[in-house]
Amino acid sequence: MAAVNTSILIVEDEPSIVQLLTFTLKEGGWNALSVSSAEEAWESIQRRMPQLLLLDWMLPDQTGLRLLSRIRSDRMLQELPVIMLTAKGMEEDKIAGLDTGADDYITKPFSPRELTSRIKALLRRKSPEHAQSTLTCGPVVLDPVSCATSVNGEKIDIGHAEFKLLKFLLAHPARVFSRGQLLDKVWGTHVVIEERTVDVHVLRLRKALGEAAGLIKTVRSVGYMLSEK
Repeated sequence: MAAVNTSILIVEDEPSIVQLLTFTLKEGGWNALSVSSAEEAWESIQRRMPQLLLLDWMLPDQTGLRLLSRIRSDRMLQELPVIMLTAKGMEEDKIAGLDTGADDYITKPFSPRELTSRIKALLRRKSPEHAQSTLTCGPVVLDPVSCATSVNGEKIDIGHAEFKLLKFLLAHPARVFSRGQLLDKVWGTHVVIEERTVDVHVLRLRKALGEAAGLIKTVRSVGYMLSEK
């Protein structure tokens, strides 16, 4: 089964920086996309929302701060993790970036290792389903790096859609999600799928989990959750 990549959008107009960022992200196991202007970034996000944005402060058409403000004013994008990249190191600039909605801030020139650590920390905090640490619940163990899933130490065969669903539920244990929320969070708003299709994938996931199928709970009139209780 192909790896479930985390997609990170680079918004930067300096080719050398884009090259360094792309290499750093790929070394970290992430899928890197890049655009060189705020408008291109907005169009890319509308086509397919990334899991994280690396946003330069100074762009050719408008400031990264203005794009960030536009992103945060959109209800669908309010939770998109954003790290600002800039040569500006003054305290008031950092405060302006964070006040506008940036989740983190890194000043150029930066250490690729530091950037990688910052990205991992932010994904763990805001989007745990995109983190790369092993996820467990009872006898179920899921490794996002190797895309391997096991129950009681025995590797199981699991479809791509069911893997994504299980990964999301493992990252948010004991939380109830409606079918609509699962469609949005697991498959994305750009995918046209019937809400009842979620039931089919839950059924397949339970079958794949075998004796651990009971971890996936049905909450009547609401949706589904993963819990040991």
